[in-house]
Amino acid sequence: MIDHLSRREVLRAGAIGLGGLGLAELSALQALGDANTPRARSVIFVFLTGGISHQDSFDLKPDAPDTVRGEFQPIATRTPGVRICEHLPMLAQRTDKYAIIRSMATGSSGHEVACHMLLTGRLDMPVGFSLQNVPNPHEWPSIPVQVNHAKQGRGRNNLPVSVVLPEPSVNEASKVRPGQYAGRLGPRWEAWHLRMATQCALGNGACPHCFRFEGTPFRHEPPTIFETPSLTLPDGGGARLRGRVNLLESIEQQRRHLGHSAETQRLDRHRQQAISVLNDPRTRAAFQVERADARTLQRYGRNKFGLSLLMAYRLVSAGVSLVQVNLGKNSSWDTHRRNFVNLRDNLLPYFDRSVSALLDDLHQSGMLRDTLVIVTGEFGRTPRINRDAGRDHWGPVMSLMIAGGGVRGGRVIGSTDRIAGEPTADRQTPENLAATLYSALGIPHNATWQDTDGRPYELYRAQPIAGLT
Repeated sequence: MIDHLSRREVLRAGAIGLGGLGLAELSALQALGDANTPRARSVIFVFLTGGISHQDSFDLKPDAPDTVRGEFQPIATRTPGVRICEHLPMLAQRTDKYAIIRSMATGSSGHEVACHMLLTGRLDMPVGFSLQNVPNPHEWPSIPVQVNHAKQGRGRNNLPVSVVLPEPSVNEASKVRPGQYAGRLGPRWEAWHLRMATQCALGNGACPHCFRFEGTPFRHEPPTIFETPSLTLPDGGGARLRGRVNLLESIEQQRRHLGHSAETQRLDRHRQQAISVLNDPRTRAAFQVERADARTLQRYGRNKFGLSLLMAYRLVSAGVSLVQVNLGKNSSWDTHRRNFVNLRDNLLPYFDRSVSALLDDLHQSGMLRDTLVIVTGEFGRTPRINRDAGRDHWGPVMSLMIAGGGVRGGRVIGSTDRIAGEPTADRQTPENLAATLYSALGIPHNATWQDTDGRPYELYRAQPIAGLT
């Protein structure tokens, strides 16, 4: 079967001639021959925890019944014929830089299962999976973990391969959503998790502009947006570098100590990476985003959305291969109540500004060519508006943004029916999305991994999304 040919076999076939193959076989061989050629050096994966309303952002249905179409109007964009929400005016002027996929589906309308599918790139649930004691070793490994394993933990500039920030995706009870950690692949391959967002009680959204869904008065009380970050290392018992390292106040002391200690030569790869994080002025600057210049803060927004994306930009600039940004804790996009008020006042403006600034910086620095940007929640929202002026969970379809890494901007892939309830063309799944990410990074299509019991699993579960490049 062509799917199982190695790149070497493809090249050998090319050397001896392919006269006996038809056009379809030639196209498949060509695609496989190019599979290991990376289009992207880095990925920024922006997770809108809770599930953004696709009907009120990227797939508006102005001709739908009153009970479906909502309060927002579609506006023209830079791309003729493409219209998005009126409350995304900055992104509307940048559609040439990204594609919209309107036909993605997890098939689950439950946060936990849908998050596990989206964040691991697998639709099947593992044997022994449980929502109790999350995270647990029975989960499938997250996409950042699988990328770390595929690259054998060797990042560029001796930096970590995968970083997750600024905090885990949790619900209002502070329960961690499944699918975010190493699971069956084992802690050796864990991504670096930066837990640095200030603890803001039940506040949702872009702290300090945080809110409560029901509209009750709420104020961000911590004096900062981020606190002292904790670098969580992949190794179990020794999983922290000198405890909770104060990068903002004692960074220079740590750098001097680690840079000149005789013990440095005996540290393993993970701790060498920690030294690189502390020694590299670019990564040190990445953690100091609240000290950015006034113009940068104005462009991104001096809030958790903006500064998290600025941090991601600085980390990939320094050499990190994959940065996952959890954009909003407490399921900030889970708009069961006051959907239109909360989107209009508390979510879309900060999202619009911060993602636009990220795209601008990647484009102007030349990094958009080799940095893949994915922006998605775990599912969409119901077509019908509920009695609380909200929309509920909807697994059958959602929209997402994808840019850079060879993706052609100004494209819309897939479509939905007249109420944005079901895909009508080009249905995609998280398995297609994960394959798109892996392929962009040049990870071979026959890549595998073994769980802690030695059982092998394939990395790719589907084909990459067609029509993006």
